[in-house]
Amino acid sequence: MRFLVDMNLSPAIADGLRSLRFDAVHVRDAGLGRASDEEIFRFAATERRIIVTADLDFADIVAASRTAIVSVILLRLRNAVPSRSLARLQEVLSLAAEPLSAGAIVIVSEDRIRIRPLPIAP
Repeated sequence: MRFLVDMNLSPAIADGLRSLRFDAVHVRDAGLGRASDEEIFRFAATERRIIVTADLDFADIVAASRTAIVSVILLRLRNAVPSRSLARLQEVLSLAAEPLSAGAIVIVSEDRIRIRPLPIAP
């Protein structure tokens, strides 16, 4: 799996995913530090990367897209320190690897993981 970690999350998340042997890049390291959400979405689509973010806008962008299926992991954690975020990501990947590969929005809170397959019907 390939991941693109959004600016609103620590680069340590990308580092942690790489330590787990995933292909992960932080948007800053991809030269997208000042990019709009739409530009980040297009980059993720082109690179076939799953977006990891805390930004609710990505769920809307992905749901509205009719041209590209880009999975999103939306972290909605009260305790969003990198170590906790990475631990929850590991749980998500053990439960939702298949839906993420096929296209899904995965919303992760402290006590729940919700999976919405893509595309989302209007």
